[in-house]
Amino acid sequence: MAVVAAEKGTKTAVIGTEHELLNVAEAGVYTFEVDCNKLVAGDTVELRIYKMVLTGGTPRVYIFEPIPGAQPTDGQVFISEAISNELTDAKSLQFTLKQTAGTGREFPWKVLRHS
Repeated sequence: MAVVAAEKGTKTAVIGTEHELLNVAEAGVYTFEVDCNKLVAGDTVELRIYKMVLTGGTPRVYIFEPIPGAQPTDGQVFISEAISNELTDAKSLQFTLKQTAGTGREFPWKVLRHS
């Protein structure tokens, strides 16, 4: 199985703003990875994956992962479960990041497509 980055980058969070990192409109299996090593006590980031169930539907929160404070050395990278998507609608899958507390941090991230 080949794995390629569907998209990747570094996002500097603005407190209280949900940043859309990637909007997928292509069939495939995807995973979401975010490096949270810059979080410190008092910081909180929320990672969300929205998924549309049927063509023409509404994207709904599929995965919600709140990550508070400094992360242990052995758990600084969030990696989602593999998410299957057969739809080609805009916003079939959406990957977002929202920092809700602390100082806006930089988050290296990527979405992998497994084929």
